[in-house]
Amino acid sequence: MKLPYWHVDAFAAQPFAGNQAAVMPLDAWLPDETLQAIGEENNFAETAFVVPDETGEADWELRWFTPVTEIRLCGHATLASGHVLLTRDGGDRMTFRTRNAGILEVRRSDAGYELALPAIPTTRGEFAEAVALLGTQPQEVWLSPDRYGIYLFANEDEVRALEPDLRGLGALGDHQYICTAPGRDFDVVSRVFVPGGGVDEDSVTGSAHAALTPFWASRFGRESFTAHQASRRGGDLACRLEGNRAWLGGPCATVVEGSFYLPG
Repeated sequence: MKLPYWHVDAFAAQPFAGNQAAVMPLDAWLPDETLQAIGEENNFAETAFVVPDETGEADWELRWFTPVTEIRLCGHATLASGHVLLTRDGGDRMTFRTRNAGILEVRRSDAGYELALPAIPTTRGEFAEAVALLGTQPQEVWLSPDRYGIYLFANEDEVRALEPDLRGLGALGDHQYICTAPGRDFDVVSRVFVPGGGVDEDSVTGSAHAALTPFWASRFGRESFTAHQASRRGGDLACRLEGNRAWLGGPCATVVEGSFYLPG
């Protein structure tokens, strides 16, 4: 069986930056074990699978797989999926029905594309085990019930210098550790660790910025700001809070377009 395959660098204007995603449009869902095996074979942070949405609620149904598990929300692979389908099929807007995050939207914008994710609220809390494993004491910890945690540091240098105990953090479960501070060249800088989900340090994380958008918008007293994720590859985002949605803007670069050969 031959399946269409795209490799896209999301939140990047050219290859070798941003966050890598595989995008694979299907006519119908394959067995979950096959989807997971493809995700492992691709070995990207996420592989996005889309099929036409038969319910009529959206244009496509969308699921995301890391090399080890299916996840509940992935921003960069959604942006990549919108890029692939809008480039292939035309139009200015594409919607996706998901199993845990509702209806997501990607549309063309001055930045290339804009992605709407549900804004993730957080409240002040404590997670002493995680803080000890980060290696540097944050000023504040903000948590969501969905295992997104924001760890606020004093400045960008502290965030860039972090060397967390990734094995220890992974043992705490499928949490996302979002380490952030005010930036120098951008309003906000961050690094994101998800070792319990199979991604030690993510390159550019849409779902993390769905939490960072309401967090920083409240602190800044304005709805829009710029953000940089300071991973090795790096990525830049334009963030905007609009009601209960976080809009994340950025370009995408297609790196590979071809076929995935599936036995049988």
